[in-house]
Amino acid sequence: MQKLISIIIPTFKGSSTIINLLEQLKNKFKNLNFEIIVINDNSPDDTHVKLKEYYKNNNDFLTYLKLAKNFGEYNAVMAGLRNCKGDLAIIIDDDFQHSPDEAFRLAEYSLESKADVVFTKFTKKNHSFIRNIMSKISNFSANFILNKPGDIYLSSFKSLKRNIIDIISKYDGNYVFIDGLILNCTSKIEDFEVSHEKRINGKSTYSLFKLANHYLNLLTNFSILPLRIFFIFGLLISFISFVFLIFIIIEKIINPAMPIGYSSLVGSIIFFSGIQILFLGFIGEYIGKILKLANKEHQYVIDSVFYNKNSQK
Repeated sequence: MQKLISIIIPTFKGSSTIINLLEQLKNKFKNLNFEIIVINDNSPDDTHVKLKEYYKNNNDFLTYLKLAKNFGEYNAVMAGLRNCKGDLAIIIDDDFQHSPDEAFRLAEYSLESKADVVFTKFTKKNHSFIRNIMSKISNFSANFILNKPGDIYLSSFKSLKRNIIDIISKYDGNYVFIDGLILNCTSKIEDFEVSHEKRINGKSTYSLFKLANHYLNLLTNFSILPLRIFFIFGLLISFISFVFLIFIIIEKIINPAMPIGYSSLVGSIIFFSGIQILFLGFIGEYIGKILKLANKEHQYVIDSVFYNKNSQK
């Protein structure tokens, strides 16, 4: 029996592309055993109306979930992973930048691969300049924060095998970072080169704020490295301050008439005040996340669900 392939598509403001994407995926994977799970992250357009109508004639392969509010891409993907049945899951975007042809190639490669997870890497990325810069910063940081292999690019376009899906699905924290969870549970990771297409319609909903928020989750969700860096920095500054204090005392003894430097004093106060505020900000981020975990804040809430008729649910 053919292995079941689950194609997971989080969508937000994808009304203009999602139905066409589903049709092309259906035709591309028609000779394979597949299902598609679409997660509508409470899109404000008519995505819900279109998907409900499309489901009526395609419920043999389509499972459709609508979330009660906008929880974010990673949380939507987690909802898809929990509701998929496949031996292999392929995660793709809703805007055709991850084409059905490349999704098919990734599925074929992943089924033959011994890796638990296959990340895609792009010959050329067709994102905005700011998003490309933020992606490079995030990937570089992940090398030492998450011990990510340097040659792996953390792409949202990837495949996961059933054993990893089952492990990741057990995570119940409200701050979901799929790539961090993957790197925490397996080292059997490969990459696969694909093409990255230009957007067919509209523009990305990823703002600089969202990208920065993803980066902050990378820093604080799976590592205490920022706290360790500030601890080491604090020790270094304390040592330098102690040496500087001894130097001032000696100079004052040698030259009692030497005036105390006003500008250097004010500069030092401003600098160290900024460091303290930044450090307290990191501590506050950790404490805030601990509070939300303690309060059992939901990863997502499903408003309505339409399972495909072959689902056991």
